[in-house]
Amino acid sequence: MALNFPIYLDNQATTPLDPRVLKAMTPYLGEKFGNPHSTSHRFGWEAAAAIDVARGKIANLIGAEAREIFFLSGATEANNLAIKGLAETYSGKKSRIITVSTEHKCVLESCLACEKWGFETTFLGVGKDGLVDLSDLEKTLDESVALVSVMAVNNEIGVIQPLGEIGKLCRAKGILFHCDAAQAFGKIPLDVAAMKIDLMSLSGHKIYGPKGIGALYIKKSVKRLLTPQMSGGGQEGGLRSGTLPPALCVGFGVAAAIAGDEMSAEAARMKAVFRGFLQTLENSGINFRVNGPVERRWHGNLSITFPEIDGDLLLSALKKIAVSSGAACASATEGPSYVLGALGVPEKAAKGTIRVGFGRFTTGDEAEYAAGYIAETVKRFKG
Repeated sequence: MALNFPIYLDNQATTPLDPRVLKAMTPYLGEKFGNPHSTSHRFGWEAAAAIDVARGKIANLIGAEAREIFFLSGATEANNLAIKGLAETYSGKKSRIITVSTEHKCVLESCLACEKWGFETTFLGVGKDGLVDLSDLEKTLDESVALVSVMAVNNEIGVIQPLGEIGKLCRAKGILFHCDAAQAFGKIPLDVAAMKIDLMSLSGHKIYGPKGIGALYIKKSVKRLLTPQMSGGGQEGGLRSGTLPPALCVGFGVAAAIAGDEMSAEAARMKAVFRGFLQTLENSGINFRVNGPVERRWHGNLSITFPEIDGDLLLSALKKIAVSSGAACASATEGPSYVLGALGVPEKAAKGTIRVGFGRFTTGDEAEYAAGYIAETVKRFKG
């Protein structure tokens, strides 16, 4: 099979737009240009109806109702609204937020920003597998806690947290549970009712949809507890002002529907691609370590440490493939990954780490070529 270079292997940072999604979006970039908030004519009605359909498709994928899906600019804004919006409402009534040290930067920073409303944040550690200790979590839960925020799939190491167990602990204590599912939505089964999740952040561009669109699932009974973080015309049930972009919403909805239809088959294919890549690395004889568990993960995400290799130099030498050193959100930050640090990876080893992200359009041949190419490059550095 002929390969096209460079091979894109950074699907945790973003995914390419699926042609089926682009096709569905195109009319709303042209002749169907109406403002969905214009309620007096067909152009507005048409746009609003398309957005409602998209809402339903997204809701279906997590076992929610369409009216519980609120469109935002992305998962970062969703995380900000969920955490800050709740903290502002609970100011003076509650005083603590619980999260995990390996969360996405926007969750960690949002939690810290809640200090202005009198909150303090407890940052739970993780084991070497990247998983939160449920007994540690349970010990932190009391009447002072307003929110627990734990991501579903880690963006750097791919580990899947025990959402159902976390939700059960929170619900038993009457504490709200927020989940950043940007890296999990459309990839692994999610059910907000079964997992007892009250708020869930979603992203369009992680599932072969457009950038600039995301959503926040808000349980019906929780909506009244969120204080809007943006002033304006009161769109999205008064929670997020601003004109919605129909093309992006439609694209997000179609991307969600495709992901749901293909989830099981794609998960099996990703596992095969993942295993083929690792087998090629193992056969090469080089020294490497996989960060996080090999099984309890989204297999499209692979964080690999090469001892005694400078990761930045390695990346600069890998001209034929597109991979990263870790989270795209922290790519401009100097120093090793705080996620790897939380797993107990020594700083020197963390600097020799790259993240490989397989996706819907990654073939087995591409993955195996990339593994061989990485191995050859590592050997050249060691030699």
